[in-house]
Amino acid sequence: MEELYIRPDTPEMPVKETVKQGRKFFSAMGLMFLAGTLCIYAVQYKVSELIYMIAPRILQNPDMVMLFSSVPMYVIGMPLLMLLIRTIPKEKLTKRSMPVGKFLLALIICYGIMYASNLVGSLITYLLAFLKGEPIDNYMMELASSSSLWVRILIMVIWAPIMEELIFRKLLVDRAVRYGEGIAVVLSGLMFGLFHGNLSQFAYATTIGMFLAFIYVKTGKIHYTIIMHMVVNFLGSVVSIFVVKLVDPDKMQAVLDGGGNLAEILPGLLVFMLYMLLLIGVVVTGIVMLIVFRKKMHLNAGRIVLPRGKRFAAVMCNAGMVLFFLYWVVEIVLQIIE
Repeated sequence: MEELYIRPDTPEMPVKETVKQGRKFFSAMGLMFLAGTLCIYAVQYKVSELIYMIAPRILQNPDMVMLFSSVPMYVIGMPLLMLLIRTIPKEKLTKRSMPVGKFLLALIICYGIMYASNLVGSLITYLLAFLKGEPIDNYMMELASSSSLWVRILIMVIWAPIMEELIFRKLLVDRAVRYGEGIAVVLSGLMFGLFHGNLSQFAYATTIGMFLAFIYVKTGKIHYTIIMHMVVNFLGSVVSIFVVKLVDPDKMQAVLDGGGNLAEILPGLLVFMLYMLLLIGVVVTGIVMLIVFRKKMHLNAGRIVLPRGKRFAAVMCNAGMVLFFLYWVVEIVLQIIE
């Protein structure tokens, strides 16, 4: 899997051999990501088992559960995954600076994509829950909502964006981009979405993952996507939860029933309404800007060109990728039917 070839139609490397080498390359990537995933789960399981044996009461505290499920993953599991991926040869991306104005525009588009696709994902989840006859729980989101502010900031705003961007943008894209920016962007988004392990997050994690991968292939600088990821997570896991908690649902229901004190909930309700209006404005602006600038968001071919009609087979129809995708699809299905 070293320097394979420049053109697939040369006598030295015919199309058939090109596809074969592509399958081999992406199979190795899939296997490394699968092995890293299993390492993460094994570390989390062993730590949880140890805590349960020593001090089971700790697991009744949402903050402790959040920490003991996340710290082993980010400190041990993900570094092991990174070491496995680094065994695959990479490409060197051209580094380009991003003006502040373009960065802010990209951030607005990013948030618009995330929120719109989150609505789609939530709708699909609700429809499946309706067919199932009971709610589809998202344990991690419920845990995050019940944890304290400092834990959410530490894990979801700082730790997660750094590690996830290094793995699913830098390490993944640096390797897949040899076959084209389009393949690298789509693969980055899909694998990132599946990695979340639940249907609720799959839709928006996939689309935002693709957009962040696009930003990375065009700039070659991972700190841009890390900052965007941090901002999006901060708005979703800190600001939104804070604003929602300003309105007490019991007091709100009492007011709607005619027996509550409107003045008591009015300040929080006004803040909530203003936040929602601002949120809608940002989301609409982001989607409009995406439509306006879509023609400028071109993706270049890679150093190695897979022939049309053979790209999907080379990238996806191989042992490593099939096993990786199958593992996560099964995880998501089990999460739905449990």
